[in-house]
Amino acid sequence: MKVALIDVARVIRSKNSGPFELTLDIMFKEKEMYELFKARNLINPELIATLYGVTPEEVLSVVYFEPAQAIKATLKRLIPSGAPGDRDIYGAQQHGPLLDLEWELT
Repeated sequence: MKVALIDVARVIRSKNSGPFELTLDIMFKEKEMYELFKARNLINPELIATLYGVTPEEVLSVVYFEPAQAIKATLKRLIPSGAPGDRDIYGAQQHGPLLDLEWELT
C-alpha cells in the first residue's frame, strides 16, 4: 500500500517558533494513520534534516502529540526571520518539502 502524506494529513503547515526556529505541523485525519506513523517513526530528525538540507543536530525536536493526532518538528531557521535574505518572514511557506512525501507500507 502506497501512502502519501497529503492524503492522510488534515493539515500540513509551517510557522515560526521565534525568529530563529521553524516548526512544521502535521495533523492526521484518522487516529489509525497517526498511530501507524508513530509506531514506525516515519517522521524523524533524519528525514526532516534531509528534506531541509540541515544536519540532524539542527532538527531540535520531533514530537508525536497524541491529543491532536499530530507531529511537530522544530528546526533552526537557515536565516533568522526578518534578516536580510529572508524570503518568508512568518515561516508560513516552508512546509513544501513535506507535500511530496510518500511511503510504501506493507
